[in-house]
Amino acid sequence: MQLQRDLARRLRRDHTDAEQELWKRIRDRQLGVKFRRQYSIGPYIADFCCLEQLLIVELDGGQHAEQISKDEERTAYLANGGFRVLRFWNDRVLADIDLVIEEIVRNLKVHPPHPLPSIGWGEGSGSSSGKRG
Repeated sequence: MQLQRDLARRLRRDHTDAEQELWKRIRDRQLGVKFRRQYSIGPYIADFCCLEQLLIVELDGGQHAEQISKDEERTAYLANGGFRVLRFWNDRVLADIDLVIEEIVRNLKVHPPHPLPSIGWGEGSGSSSGKRG
């Protein structure tokens, strides 16, 4: 768990240009919902995650063209947890960020907010019920 947390921190620090551009447009609830970046979900780290609507945005570089089956496995795992996954190529984000934002917004409007999943997602997930004894 600590290794994954350290990896997520490193990915936040060493982001790609495309990740940086998208983050500028979706951070601080600019789209009306909170996105987290490099968010741990099970064995994976999502580029951007909106827990309110169970939406994940993944940005793919050229290496993803060679690992399609791994990406499909990852998407299936996340979908099994109730998440929807949007994927964009890095060059699309850099060339036309407005179209990418429109697609994200379209997906946010189509699906109403969901309650948070009850299984242990993310760094802050614990087993506390919030009740005091």
